[in-house]
Amino acid sequence: MVCFPNGKINIGLYITSKRTDGYHNLETIFYPLAKPNDVLEIVPAEAVAMHLYGKAVAGDVYDNLVWKAYMLLQKDFPAIPPFSVHLLKNIPMGAGMGGGSADGAFMLRLLNDYCSLGLDNKQLIGYALQLGSDCPFFIENTPQYATGRGEVMQPIAIDLSAYSIQLICPQVHVSTAAAFKMITPKPAPFDLRQLQTIPIAQWKDLVNNDFEAPVFAQHPQLAAIKQQLYDAGAIYAAMSGSGSTVYGVFEKGCKASIATTLPYEEHYCK
Repeated sequence: MVCFPNGKINIGLYITSKRTDGYHNLETIFYPLAKPNDVLEIVPAEAVAMHLYGKAVAGDVYDNLVWKAYMLLQKDFPAIPPFSVHLLKNIPMGAGMGGGSADGAFMLRLLNDYCSLGLDNKQLIGYALQLGSDCPFFIENTPQYATGRGEVMQPIAIDLSAYSIQLICPQVHVSTAAAFKMITPKPAPFDLRQLQTIPIAQWKDLVNNDFEAPVFAQHPQLAAIKQQLYDAGAIYAAMSGSGSTVYGVFEKGCKASIATTLPYEEHYCK
């Protein structure tokens, strides 16, 4: 059985307070992307095994959220049989697109469907939160206004399907933990739920990502990429999550030509 985990972008991201559990409260909009996609397959086998391909990092093949999702469900549902698990990574890792979180959440959904576990979305979200803060979003996988650690969600009526989204994914490692340390939490200056009724042409002056200031200070070329997207006609441009992906929303069929010395890959959602 095969599925195709997708990534996401953040539309606005505010870090509002530090929690007693060590995490931060935030406010953001998670928006799912049509591509790029990873490929996740489970095949019945005599013994469980994990196989990684593509952009998967070197190291312990079992140190990923797909494997952790399998073990998490298998603990509560011992009748889950062994599988040979195959994960082809196409979503850039550590790029603020939630690729690893998507893989873990899709594995929960895949096992739930294949093994007829009967878990509803609320139960799956409970398991997903044990994997990571972004994982619950990929159970819903529709535009969501998120608060708390990112797990408190409500659907939001934002649809970018009439636009093209250009994703520039530089090969720059941004430490999420380090980025959080450079932010002073404060109340959100804007209620992102209002974007449902505000034309996208006005978002530039209303919405920001709190991570941009500290990350752009360390990596000025990321700020330059964002400016190039605007110079080329982007209606809205921003960094996703804690970076390093920078995206632009364009009129259908339009995109920018990016000039940078940073190695990068590009994805285009037409």
